[in-house]
Amino acid sequence: MDNTTEENNMNKTSEPEMKSEEKKSSSNTKRIAKNTLMLYFRQILIMLVSLYTVRVVLNVLGAEDYGIYNVVAGVVTMFGFLSNSMATASQRYFSFDLGKGDTEHLKTTFSVTFQIYLLLIVIVLVVAETLGLWFVNHKLVIPAERLISANIVYQAALFSFSMTLITTPYMASIIAHEKMTVYAYVSIVEVVLKLLIVFLLKILAFDKLGLYGILLAFVSFVVTGIYRFYCLKHFSECRIKFITEKKLFKEITAYSGWNLFGASVGVVKNQITNIFLNLYFGPVVNAARSIASQVNAAVTSFSNNFSTAVRPQIIKSYAADKKDEMLSIMFTASRFTFFLMFLLACPICFNLEPLLGLWLKTVPDYTVLFTRLILIDVMIESISYPLGTGIQATGKIKWYQIIVGSIYLLNLPISLIFLKFGYPPEIVFYISICITFIALVSRLFFMKYIIQFKFLSNIFLSNLFRILLVTVVVVTLLFFFSKFQFHFIIKLVISYCIEAIVLLFIGLRKNEFVMLRNKIIYICKK
Repeated sequence: MDNTTEENNMNKTSEPEMKSEEKKSSSNTKRIAKNTLMLYFRQILIMLVSLYTVRVVLNVLGAEDYGIYNVVAGVVTMFGFLSNSMATASQRYFSFDLGKGDTEHLKTTFSVTFQIYLLLIVIVLVVAETLGLWFVNHKLVIPAERLISANIVYQAALFSFSMTLITTPYMASIIAHEKMTVYAYVSIVEVVLKLLIVFLLKILAFDKLGLYGILLAFVSFVVTGIYRFYCLKHFSECRIKFITEKKLFKEITAYSGWNLFGASVGVVKNQITNIFLNLYFGPVVNAARSIASQVNAAVTSFSNNFSTAVRPQIIKSYAADKKDEMLSIMFTASRFTFFLMFLLACPICFNLEPLLGLWLKTVPDYTVLFTRLILIDVMIESISYPLGTGIQATGKIKWYQIIVGSIYLLNLPISLIFLKFGYPPEIVFYISICITFIALVSRLFFMKYIIQFKFLSNIFLSNLFRILLVTVVVVTLLFFFSKFQFHFIIKLVISYCIEAIVLLFIGLRKNEFVMLRNKIIYICKK
C-alpha cells in the first residue's frame, strides 16, 4: 500500500518535470532552427554577392594580379590561427558562463579575453612587419613591376586582420547569446560594402590591385565599429575593464595555447600549400586554387551556419551536466551538417564545368579539378564540426589538439615530397582528402575517452548509417542521371530534387520528418 502511494506520488511529481524538459527541448530546437534560418538568409545573400564579386574582380585584376592578391594576403591570413584559437576559446567560456548562469564571472571573462586579443595584435604586428614582410619581398614569386602594389595589399591585409582580432570577442559574445539575427544583419552590411568596392574598382583609375586591398581594409574597420557599438549597448559584460585576474588569464591562455596549435594547423596547411603551388607552378595556379576556395567557402558556409547555431547548445548542455543531451545534439548536428553540405556540393560536383563557365568569363586551368577535390574534402570534414565542439566543451583538449593537429600537418611534408618528384598540382588535394578522413576517425577515438561515449551506441550508429546510406544512394543516382543529355540547368535542378527526396525519406528519422511536414503545413495554412 505504501509502495503504491509512493509510486503514484513519484509519477505525479515527475510528470510536470518531464513536461518541463520537453518544453525546454522544444524551445532549444526552435531556437536552433530560427537561428539557422537567419544565418541561411544571410548566407544566400553573401553567396550571391560573393560569386558576382569574384567574377568581376578576376576580370578587373586579371588572373596574375588576382593570384598575387591571394598569395600575399594569404601570408597575413596565416596569422589567423591566433584569431581562430581565441575565437573558439571565447565562445566556449562565454557559453559556459551563460550555461551556468554566472553573469558576474562572464563580465570578468570578457575583459580578460579582450586584453588577450590586444596582446595578440602586438605579437602579430611585430612578426608580420619583420619576417612576414621579408618573405613577401624576397621569397614569393611576384613580378618586379607588381612588387609595390603587393606591399600595399600586404599592409592593408594586416590592418584588416587587426580589425578582425578586435571584432572577434564581440562576435563570440553575440553567438554565445544566440543573437544570430544581429550576426546576420551585420554580415549583410559587410557584403553590401564589398559589392560597392566592385563598382569602385571599375570606375576609379588607380592601380587596381593596391586599391582593392585598401578598400577591403576600410570595410573591416566599419564592421568592427558596428559590432562594438551593438555589444556595448546590449551586453553589460562587453564594457571592458582592465583587470588583473591572473588565474582566469592563465586558464584561458592555457586553453587557447593548446587550441592554438589545432587552430593554426588548418590555416598553416592551406596557406603553405598555396605557397608550395606558387613556388612550383606560379601565380596562375594560385588563381585556380583561389577560385576553387571561393566556391568551397560559399558552399561550406551553409553547413557552418548550422554548426554556429548549434554550438552554444552543445556547450551549455555540457556546462549544465547533461551529457546524454549533449551527445544527442552533437551526433544529430553532425548528420545535419553533413547533409547540408552534401545537399549543395554533390550536384555542383556533377555539373561543375558548365557552372564555372557560366560564372567566369575565363576559367583558369586546373580550376574545375581543384574545386571538385576541395568540395569532396570539405564534405568529409563537415562531419567533424559538431564533434570538435563537443570535445572543446569539456576543456580537455591538450592531447586532442596535439594528435589531431599533427595528423593534419602531415599534409605539408607529404605534399612537398610528391611535388619534388614532379607530380601535378592536384596531388596536394588527394593527399588532403586522405588525411581529413584519418583525422575524422581520430576525433571519434578521442570522444570515446574524453566524453565516454560508446561506438556501438544507438545514437551514433543510427546517424552514421543514415550518412553512409544517403551518400551511396545519391551518388549512384546522380552518376547515372549525369549520362543523360539535358541542359545543365535542368540537370542541376533535377539533381537537387533527387537529393532532396532521398534526404527526406532516408536521411531524416520518422519524428524529424513528421515535424518538418507539420511545419510546412502550418506555414502553408498561415
